[in-house]
Amino acid sequence: MSYLEYNVKTVPTGIRKVLHVNWPIVVLLTAIASVGFLMLYSVAGGRLETWAEPQMKRFAAGMVGMFVVAFVPIWFWRNVSALAYFVSLVLLVAVELFGAIGMGAQRWIELGPLRLQPSELMKIGLVMLLAAYYDWLDVKKVSRPLWVAIPVALILLPTFLVLKQPDLGTAILLVAGGGIVMFAAGVSWWYFGTVIALVVALVFAVFESRGTEWQLIKDYQFKRIDTFLDPGSDPLNAGYNIMQAQIALGSGGWAGKGYMQGTQSRLNFLPEKHTDFIFTTLAEEFGFVGAFSLLLLYALVVVFALASGIANKDRYASLLTIGIGSTFFLFFAVNMSMVMGLIPVVGVPLPLVSYGGTAMMILLLAFGLIQSAHIHRTR
Repeated sequence: MSYLEYNVKTVPTGIRKVLHVNWPIVVLLTAIASVGFLMLYSVAGGRLETWAEPQMKRFAAGMVGMFVVAFVPIWFWRNVSALAYFVSLVLLVAVELFGAIGMGAQRWIELGPLRLQPSELMKIGLVMLLAAYYDWLDVKKVSRPLWVAIPVALILLPTFLVLKQPDLGTAILLVAGGGIVMFAAGVSWWYFGTVIALVVALVFAVFESRGTEWQLIKDYQFKRIDTFLDPGSDPLNAGYNIMQAQIALGSGGWAGKGYMQGTQSRLNFLPEKHTDFIFTTLAEEFGFVGAFSLLLLYALVVVFALASGIANKDRYASLLTIGIGSTFFLFFAVNMSMVMGLIPVVGVPLPLVSYGGTAMMILLLAFGLIQSAHIHRTR
């Protein structure tokens, strides 16, 4: 045992846990959230109390929650993984029965002054349960059909409930996040090839179902697809949002127009400028340099998370970390692709930057799980 290792072991447990926190991730998350505060202040026209101040309070509360979760031993989170999943599932059913409706969707539960979106909980609960499942399952059984069917059912059940809300973006994230955990656990490539083939067939069926009695998606979702393929076909209605977003992205140029100088956001041309399309405001005001810098911060979070997960010798902790880190990647990748017109608009916020309560709190608690896995790993 080295002198340094001896001295660390003599430090009280609480302080030792603080020393073992993955501090680069904490710093990066704070930096990303700070970008969000600046942009929310900008899109509110220089008013702190509109969106930036509430977001700051939520972030502070979320960081406290992250450290509380982080200092709880990882074995505890393994033991409650099934409970987290089934509580999230019950809440999704409750949304279907008596959830609050907003902007044409039924996605929230009113709990007094709080408004909870259970689908955000399910994103993490699903990863927790799948990690616990593969930690329990014998490695030799991972690719056997029966043992593959079980996690597939666990993924599809909440996905079906989320699609009914309707929330296509979250449904895609659930399927993708669950698939990544299965892949990391060692499920055969043949299953993923089959799924890809089925997805291609499903896309064909979706287009074929348009205008029939068995139409598979909503009319407004078809409209989003049409707009994605040709935004200029309806520039004043369905294509308006994406065209204004692209104008904002392009007008920022290399270095942007300057902080709080973005005309698209200040003149209210941008849709949902404080939530789903906030990245376009950043690109307009800070240009390519600012947009790339934010993307770099996100990428570094993913790199540190995946590195921690790969190095972790505990199978549950490793799969949990990889699953949450990959889900975080999907969050910002889908949002950025959406506002740039690379994929259809599916209503996924930009993590830690877009205005929102449930998404930010749940995400920070999820990073608390990553920290717990990192702090309590075998050394």
